Amino acid sequence: MSFYPYLLCSLQIFLSVISFTLLINVGVVVISVPGRNPHCLFQLYGEYREQLGNIARREATRLLTERQWKRHAGNAKLLEYVCIADCLARIQRYIVTKLGEDWIFLVLLGLTMALVSWSMDYASAKSLQAYKWMYGELKGNVALQYLAWVSYPIILIVFASLFCHLVSPQAIGSGIPELKTILRGVVLKEYLTLKAFVAKVIGLTAGLGSGMPIGKEGPFVHIASICAAVLSRVMSIFTGVYEVKISPCEPVCVCVLFSIEVTSTYFAVRNYWRGYFAATFSAFIFRVLSVWNKDSVTITALFRTNFRMDFPFDLQELPAFAIIGISCGFLGAFFVYLNRQVVLIMRRPTALKRFLTKHRLIYPGAVTLIIASFTFPPGFGQFMAGELMPRECINSLFDNFTWTKIWGSPAPPGLGHSAAWLHPQVSVFIILLLFFVMKFWMSAVSTTMPVPSGAFMPVFILGAAFGRLVGEIMATLFPNGILFDGIVYQILPGGYAVIGAAAMTGAVTHTVSTAVICFELTGQISHILPMMVAVILANMGAQGLQPSLYDSIIQVKKLPYLPELGIGHISKYNIFVEDIMVKKIKFLSPQSTYRELNDLLESTSLKTIPLVDSKESMILLGSIERCELQAASDWWLSAERRVYNRGEGVSSPGSQVIWESFAFVDEEVGEENGDKVRRAPQVLSHTVFPRKTPKRTSLFSFCFAQRPKAVCELSVTHSDFRTLIMLYWGVQIKAWEEEELEKPIDIDQIRVDPSPFQLVERTSLHKTHTLFSLLGLSHAYVTSIGKLVGVVALKELQKAIEGSTRSGVRLRPPLASFRDARRKAKKPSHSPSVPSSPTRDRELKISISKPRPPFTAIIKLGSFFFFFLL
Repeated sequence: MSFYPYLLCSLQIFLSVISFTLLINVGVVVISVPGRNPHCLFQLYGEYREQLGNIARREATRLLTERQWKRHAGNAKLLEYVCIADCLARIQRYIVTKLGEDWIFLVLLGLTMALVSWSMDYASAKSLQAYKWMYGELKGNVALQYLAWVSYPIILIVFASLFCHLVSPQAIGSGIPELKTILRGVVLKEYLTLKAFVAKVIGLTAGLGSGMPIGKEGPFVHIASICAAVLSRVMSIFTGVYEVKISPCEPVCVCVLFSIEVTSTYFAVRNYWRGYFAATFSAFIFRVLSVWNKDSVTITALFRTNFRMDFPFDLQELPAFAIIGISCGFLGAFFVYLNRQVVLIMRRPTALKRFLTKHRLIYPGAVTLIIASFTFPPGFGQFMAGELMPRECINSLFDNFTWTKIWGSPAPPGLGHSAAWLHPQVSVFIILLLFFVMKFWMSAVSTTMPVPSGAFMPVFILGAAFGRLVGEIMATLFPNGILFDGIVYQILPGGYAVIGAAAMTGAVTHTVSTAVICFELTGQISHILPMMVAVILANMGAQGLQPSLYDSIIQVKKLPYLPELGIGHISKYNIFVEDIMVKKIKFLSPQSTYRELNDLLESTSLKTIPLVDSKESMILLGSIERCELQAASDWWLSAERRVYNRGEGVSSPGSQVIWESFAFVDEEVGEENGDKVRRAPQVLSHTVFPRKTPKRTSLFSFCFAQRPKAVCELSVTHSDFRTLIMLYWGVQIKAWEEEELEKPIDIDQIRVDPSPFQLVERTSLHKTHTLFSLLGLSHAYVTSIGKLVGVVALKELQKAIEGSTRSGVRLRPPLASFRDARRKAKKPSHSPSVPSSPTRDRELKISISKPRPPFTAIIKLGSFFFFFLL
C-alpha cells in the first residue's frame, strides 16, 4: 500500500515538467527586430486566444521583412533594383490613373493585332513568291510544272488542316458564326483560348500562302476576339472586362461597322469608340510596317485606284449600276445556297462520309488538287487568268485600262498583271465569264475545307470580276463614252468592278458597310452614289432569298442562335408565349423526395430546375441550378454522411446501434456437456452471445439466423469471414440508401435563385424575342398569377421564328416581307412544336409553315426593279 503515494508523486512531477515545457514553447514568443534590442521580449500569452489572427499576421510580416532584409543586406545592387522596380510601379499606377484602363488595353490590342496581321501577310506573300518562283524555274517541262503547281498548295492545305485538327479544331472555318453565338450569351468551349489563337494564325497563314480562294477577313475577326479575351485574362487589372466587348477590333480591310453588322444584334454605342480607336491604331501601325518593309512608298490604301474625280460617272449609267446590284443579289443568294448544299451533301450518312471522317486529310487534299488542276496556267488556267494570285486579281480588275480596246493590239506600257486577262485567241468577255463561273464554285467549295478560311475576299473578287464584265460590255456599247449636256463621260470598267465587289460581298454577308470597306480599300469615294444604290439593291434581293453566309453556317452547325424577326410582320404580335411554351414541366417542390430528384437528374439534362410551393398550387418559388441539385444528391447518399449519421446515432439513445461482441479463443465450452473442444490453430472459432436488438440485426444473427441455438459455434477462414462482412455491409448500405431516398429534400441546404426570369401567358412573340436578345436569356418561366404553367426556351423561340422543325433555320430578314405575299393567301399549317392557343381560335400567320421555292419572289422582285428602271 505504501507504493501508491510514490507513484502518484512521480506522475505529478512528470506532468508538471510537460506543462512547463509547453508553456515555454507556446505561451512565450521572442520577437527580434533588426536594428532594435534583441533582448526585448513580448509575452503573448494573454493575447493568444483573443487576438490570434492579428498576432499571426504580425509575426508573418516580421518574418517576411526579416527575410527580405537579410536577402538585400549584402548586395547594394539589389537595393537599387528594388528602388527601380518601385519607381516603375509608381509610374505604371500613375499612367493607369491618368490615362485610364481603356486606352492602355486598346493600344495593346491594336498593336498586337497589327503585328499579327502584318506577320501573316508577310509570311503568306513570301510563300506565294516561292510558289511562283518554283513554277517559273521549271519552265520548259510541263509535267514538272504541273507537279510543282499542284503539290505546293496541297502540302500547305494538308498541313493547315492537320495542325488545326491536332491543336484546336475550333480554329477551323471562319469563326464569325461562333462569335455571333458567343455574343448572344452562349458559352462555346475552347473558342477563345490561346490554342485556338495559335492554330488559327498558323493555319490561316498556310492557307493564304497556298493560293487557294480563301479569305482572311472573317477568321481575323475571330483572331482579334481571341486576342482580346487572352489579353483580358493575362492583364490582371483588365480581367474579364473586355472579353467579348472588343470583338470588332480588326486592323485593316474589315472596318468596325462590318464587324458590328455581322456579329452583333444589339450593339452598345458606348463600345463603338473602343472598337474604332483600336481599329484605327491597328491600321496605322499596319501601314507603317508596310512602309518600313518597303512594300509601299508611303501610307496609302491597299488597292489604290486612280479614277478621275471630276466626272467619274454619268446619271445615265445608274441603270447599269442597278443591274449590277440586282444581279449580285441573286448571285450572292445562290452562292450561299451552293455553299450550304455542299456541306449538307458531305454530311449525309453515306459510305463517302464515313470514309472522309476516317481519313480527314483526303477531302482538303482532293479539293486542292481539283482547283489547282483547273488553274494550271498552261492548261485551262490560261483562259481564266489562273496564274494570278488573289491580290494580283484585285489590282488588275481595278485598273483604268479598258481591255476591249487594247485586246488584239500590242500591250501598252504599264499594263502589268492585266496582261493575264488578254488572250490572243479568246475574247476578254469569255475570259471574264469563265473566271467568274469557275471561281464561283471554287470559292463555294474551298470555304468548306477543314482549314481556317473566310469567304469575304473570294466573294469580293467574284463581285469585281462580274462588275468588270458589265463595265467592259458598257465600254463596248458606248466606245466613245456617254454624251450628256455637252460633256462626254468615258466608261470606267474599273469603277464597275469596285461597285460589283461591294454589291456581291454585301449580298453574301447581308451588310451595307461593304460600301465603306471599298472606299477604304481603294482610297476613293468617287462612286459613292452608285455603290450605295447597288449595295442596297443587292441586300434587298439576297435577304429575300437566302440567309447570310454566316447565318447559313449557323444553320448547318445547329448553333443556338436566335434568328431575327422580320420588320412589318403584324402576325408576330398575334402569337403569344402560351402558343409556343412547353407545358409538360419538370419541377421540384419541398415535398419531393431524393428518389424523385435522382430520377429527374437522370431523365433530363436541364441546367436549371424550377421550384414550386407544392404540386397542387404550383406557385413558383424560384429555380435551382443542376450542379446544386447534383451536389446535394451526392452528399445525401455519400459515405461521409453515412459515417457522420452513424456517429450521431451511437451517441443518441433513441437511435443506438448495438454491435455484437465476439472474441477469438482456442477453447470453447460446449453448451450441452461442458466438455472442452480443442480447435485447429489455423481456424478461427467465434462464440456469439445472443442479445436483444430492437431494430438492427447483428452480423452473425444476419448470416446464421436459421440456427435455433442460443449459442452458435462456427469455424470460418479469414477470406470467408471477410466475404461475409462485405456482404453484410453491402446489404446494410443498400437498405440505408433506400431509406434515405424516401426522405424529402432539404431545400434549406440548397441555394435557390428566388427571382428567375418570368413571362406571362399573353406576352407577344415580338416582346419575347426582344427580351431574349437584349438580356441573353436561355429560358424563361411562364406564370399565370404566380402559378407555373410552362417554360419557353431558346429552342422553342427559334422554332417559332423559323417555322420548320425539319429543315433547320429559316431566317426572316428585315427586307424579306415580299416573301409572305403568297403565304397570306393560304391558311398556314400548324407545326407540332408550336401548338395553338387553347384560349382563342386564331390562325397563326407567322412563319409556321414549310419553306417554299423563291421563284414567285424572284419574278416579283424582277418586275418591280424593271418598272423602277423604266
